[in-house]
Amino acid sequence: MLEPFYPDQESGSAYAIDYEKLYEQGIRGVIFDIDNTLVPHGAPADERAKELFAKLRQIGLDTLLLSNNKEPRVKSFADDVGSKYIYKAGKPARRGYEEAMRRMNTDPRTTVFVGDQLFTDVWGAKKAGIVTYLTRPIHPKEEIQIVLKRRLEAVVLHFYHKKGGNLHACD
Repeated sequence: MLEPFYPDQESGSAYAIDYEKLYEQGIRGVIFDIDNTLVPHGAPADERAKELFAKLRQIGLDTLLLSNNKEPRVKSFADDVGSKYIYKAGKPARRGYEEAMRRMNTDPRTTVFVGDQLFTDVWGAKKAGIVTYLTRPIHPKEEIQIVLKRRLEAVVLHFYHKKGGNLHACD
């Protein structure tokens, strides 16, 4: 019953994932959430994010930022890191993920998704058939609706870990 919300992998951070290994395994595109996945909520792209996206381009991976935020927020971040983007994506609906793959010329077998929320990021990507990486939120300060969702996520993650999910799979 809870399996649609279970991530395929977990990582303490989007910055701890072995992207070279993913490329060797045939991955060619990475879809990212922004807020609390790459930077604290609402923060601009920092040097760490810029360096990550430069590294991903060097490896040969295409990237796309998929966000439910408005265009000014998403576009400015995308411009700073040099990535494609989709704003007001409607996550967890599949259409944003499918459009992301279309824009990167990838498919579910050659794409991964990296995000910090189960009920939007992970669930949507899984509905689109994409392998998911759940990251820990970067910063504890979040909007109230996200704080409430985190409590429900804790229940789902409890059962996920009880079934053998590994919190430190990519640390």
